[in-house]
Amino acid sequence: MIKKLKILLYIGLCFTASASAQFTDSTAYQIRYTSTGAFNKTNDGQSWLLNNAAKIGVRKKSYSLNWNNTWIYGKQDSKLTNNDYSSALDFNLYKGFPRTFFWGLVNYNTSKSLKINNQLLAGAGIAYSFIDSDNAYLNLSDGILFDSSDLMLNDIDREIYHTWRNSLRLTGKYIYRNLIELNSSSFFQPSLNDKDDYTFKSVSSIAFKLNRWLSLTTAFQYNRISRTDRENLMFSYGLTFERYF
Repeated sequence: MIKKLKILLYIGLCFTASASAQFTDSTAYQIRYTSTGAFNKTNDGQSWLLNNAAKIGVRKKSYSLNWNNTWIYGKQDSKLTNNDYSSALDFNLYKGFPRTFFWGLVNYNTSKSLKINNQLLAGAGIAYSFIDSDNAYLNLSDGILFDSSDLMLNDIDREIYHTWRNSLRLTGKYIYRNLIELNSSSFFQPSLNDKDDYTFKSVSSIAFKLNRWLSLTTAFQYNRISRTDRENLMFSYGLTFERYF
C-alpha cells in the first residue's frame, strides 16, 4: 500500500497543471466533491470507513454563499459504527472594515457515532482574516448559535434540550506552488449555560494535485460531544474533484 501511494504522489507531482483552482474576477462558482475511505483487515476481523463530502459555493464581491454536505458510513466486523450526516448552509457579508466580515449559519446534524439523533444549529457572528492572499488564508471567527438537540445520553436515556452556544472557529489554508494544498478548520462551541457542555471539532486535509481538477487527498477528523461523552477519530484517503467556473 505504501508503494502504491508513493507512485500516486509521483504521478500527481509530474502531471499537475500550471493554473491554480480558486475564485477570481471571472470565476464566481465552485463545485467540490471528496470521497475518502479506509479499510483494515486482520486475522481477528475487519473494519472500513467511507467519508463523502460535497460543496457548492458562490462568491461575489460583497458576499459568498456555501452549501456543505458530509456523510460518513462505517462498519467493524459487520457492526455499524458510523452513519453520520451533516448539512450546513453559510453566508458571509463583506462590508465594513478591511479583512472583517459578518457570517451566518444554519447546520443540521445526525450521528450514530456521537449519539446525535437530530441537531439543528443556527446563528451569526463576525470574522477577521489575518492572512488573505492567493496561496494563504488564516481566519478567526466568533459568534452565537442556538442549539436544538435530540441526543442519546446512553443506550437507553434520551434527551431533548435547547441551549445557546458561543462558536469560536479557526480556519487556515496554504497552497504550495499549485502542487500541494493544506486545509485546516477547528471550532469550539461551549454552552453559555453550562461550561461542561461543549462541542469540539477539527478537520485537516492535505491534497496533492493530479491535474487542474483532481487531487489525491488525505483527511484527518476529530469530533467530541461532551454531553453524550462521545468522540470519534477518523483518518482516510481518497480523491477530490474541484471545479471553478
